[in-house]
Amino acid sequence: MKLDVRNMSGAVVDSVEVLDDVFDAPMNSALVHQVMVGQLANKRQGTAKVKTRSEVAGGGAKPRPQKYTGRARQGSIRSPQWRGGGIVFGPTPRSYRQRTPKRMKRQAVKIVLSVKAREQQLVVLDKLEIAEAKTKHMAQALRALEVNSSALLVGETITDDVVRAARNIPRVRTLPVSLLNTVDLLNANKVVMTVDAVRKAEEIWGGEFVRIKRDAIAVTVDEGEEE
Repeated sequence: MKLDVRNMSGAVVDSVEVLDDVFDAPMNSALVHQVMVGQLANKRQGTAKVKTRSEVAGGGAKPRPQKYTGRARQGSIRSPQWRGGGIVFGPTPRSYRQRTPKRMKRQAVKIVLSVKAREQQLVVLDKLEIAEAKTKHMAQALRALEVNSSALLVGETITDDVVRAARNIPRVRTLPVSLLNTVDLLNANKVVMTVDAVRKAEEIWGGEFVRIKRDAIAVTVDEGEEE
């Protein structure tokens, strides 16, 4: 699979061949959904807490006589039906954590990257650099790249200048490729990746394909040295 490489001015300057294993993976919506739900669940703190009728202060004395008042029987002013009373079936501290296998996380990232590539929502940059750490320079570059909505800027490493220039632009996030995840990819309408980030992604998630390619290169080099 080949992708166009653009510069910060939006012009096509080259093309890059990428691994189909990473950028043309078959769709599996159930897997992506499970990984996304697990990631969002793991972000929940689970610290919400309300008091039951046994924990609310007060209410020791019976508020009024049982009979002959014409009103309903009441044993405590801290019963759930009273204002200031305990809460029935309210939240208590708990863990929402879900365990997601590493292979599923990796496959979900590859699937979402592949969808972005197929739908022309993946922009490959030769390098992610700006003249000054100013928001206007980053906004100008994004307009040149036809990024008009939410975007995720991905590099092998992200410089402080890029972070400062992009952090005030609404719905634009910066992320090193090593921290790429399913939820951030799904939240971004367009993904802007540098060529170095693409190669790093292939190295991280390419798996067997990258190892085979490296072994083939090593064998070729060894044969050349023997000759």
